[in-house]
Amino acid sequence: MTATPTLPAPPAPPALPALPALPALADLEAAAALVYAAMPPTPQYRWPLLEARTGTETWVKHENHTPAGAFKVRGGIAYFDWLARQVPRVAGVVTATRGNHGQSVGLASARLGIPAVVVVPHGNSREKNAAMRAQGVELVEAGDDFQASVEAADAIARERGWHRLPSFHPLLVAGVGTYALELFRAVPALDTVYVPIGLGSGACGVLAARGALGLSTEVVGVVSAHAPAYARSLAAGRPESHPATTRLADGMACRTPVPDALALLGGLARVVEVTDDEVAHAMRALFHDTHNAAEGAGAASLAALLQERDRARGRRVAVVLCGGNVDADVFAGVLAG
Repeated sequence: MTATPTLPAPPAPPALPALPALPALADLEAAAALVYAAMPPTPQYRWPLLEARTGTETWVKHENHTPAGAFKVRGGIAYFDWLARQVPRVAGVVTATRGNHGQSVGLASARLGIPAVVVVPHGNSREKNAAMRAQGVELVEAGDDFQASVEAADAIARERGWHRLPSFHPLLVAGVGTYALELFRAVPALDTVYVPIGLGSGACGVLAARGALGLSTEVVGVVSAHAPAYARSLAAGRPESHPATTRLADGMACRTPVPDALALLGGLARVVEVTDDEVAHAMRALFHDTHNAAEGAGAASLAALLQERDRARGRRVAVVLCGGNVDADVFAGVLAG
């Protein structure tokens, strides 16, 4: 009698990596000391017209008021301090960006005299490109989206033997987490914070600060409905790529999530998807109600709050205006709409 062969078990789906640690309070405090040597804390304000629109107490964390017009500058300062101490003779750095991370690298590398190459996709924001060039970076246009620029940056780093600076790293999280530390200490007993997700450093920083301070604040992630890779991946419990087709929220146009970021984002209460139309409405609202310019990703948090207006009523809420670097013609079109 012939024995029936035992078939091998089907391969398991790829799982998220083991949970890395979020920065602790000491890490955030150390990063804050570095950040404040280069810039002051940013404000958080309540705006009466905006609160009339949202129907609840609403605080805006103004990361559009940093020297680079976005929150990313904090991470660059923290990362380059480590790089200068650990690799004092680094020949140069290479990174990929849609703009704000690249401006952070430009500012931090110029302070330390380290050459930097920043790779952006074709069709990237003209004004973000101009800002990076003004900071002294070598700007390279490659690929049709951010993921293609990442691959080009990898190749350039190998060819030149330069340091490949990632777009997501614990040091970057600690740096950008300093804005959340400011927010939580300035505004006690926040019920909810809405934070946009690009590659995840900002949302991870908010989660880190919440945990470091022992708070119970609900943290809600926000993604573009036209770039939902992070929302799909968090729901599936594993990384899943998805095309990024957003016209407005280039800072959230992620096609392939970072596994380490996904592993840290499990503390989110939920993820809200916002459309380009909702983002455009929020950009107009921020300008009309506060006279602040917001790029698409910068207005996404408010778009999510407005989508959840009934749910948020009676709560103390904060939205992160993570950046204001929007091209003039784009912004004019949004306002005209």
